[in-house]
Amino acid sequence: MAFGMDPRVAQVRGIPVERIDEGLRSYMLSIYNYMGLGLALTGLTAFVVATSPALMALIFGTPLKWVVMLAPLGFVFFLSARVHRMSVGAAQIAFWAFAVAMGLSLASIFLVFTGTSIARVFFITAATFGAVSLYGYTTKRDLSRFGSFLVMGLIGIVIASLVNLFLGSSALQFAISVIGVLVFTGLTAWDTQRLKEEYVESLGEELVAKNAILGALSLYLNFINLFVMMLQLFGQNRE
Repeated sequence: MAFGMDPRVAQVRGIPVERIDEGLRSYMLSIYNYMGLGLALTGLTAFVVATSPALMALIFGTPLKWVVMLAPLGFVFFLSARVHRMSVGAAQIAFWAFAVAMGLSLASIFLVFTGTSIARVFFITAATFGAVSLYGYTTKRDLSRFGSFLVMGLIGIVIASLVNLFLGSSALQFAISVIGVLVFTGLTAWDTQRLKEEYVESLGEELVAKNAILGALSLYLNFINLFVMMLQLFGQNRE
């Protein structure tokens, strides 16, 4: 039986436990598929932009860079607030558009770090994310008690990052990156378990499909932020 799936809940809803377990596996697989395809689209977009001097100059050499940098945040708020009012197809299009916008924004890392170090840190991040997400999926330990602590840590990182935009302190940036790795590693495990447990509350094909997109968005953001924090720590700057 899947973690958190009380047989009595299934009986009340008139659904066999085996069917919930089968649906849960399909649900989590769709989340990881969305996330994986989103990351691939982001990476491809960032690479195409980074290898085009004309596009790099157009985006990062003009005020357009602020639109590109803020667009992903706008998509996150839009999807979080509107996904349940949209059709599944529209939600999917919005998610893919978000992945492209994030790719445009992340192309800037190629201006700072070498391609080799970016690739190396990506694989380190992927291995870390995979191991932690697997832990969150399989552990019987209740991780919900860490949720509020992790959210407070995330808020602290955002505030400290904004402050450091004006200070430009390398020591503060190092501290933010270290704490960020810990926070986003914890959020990955917590979100994975949360998504698993919430599945039983989202019965109905359309609702499950929309929640899978939101779940993919959560894990995608954890991965991207973990990648950026690790890149700050282990990336090799261009000469």
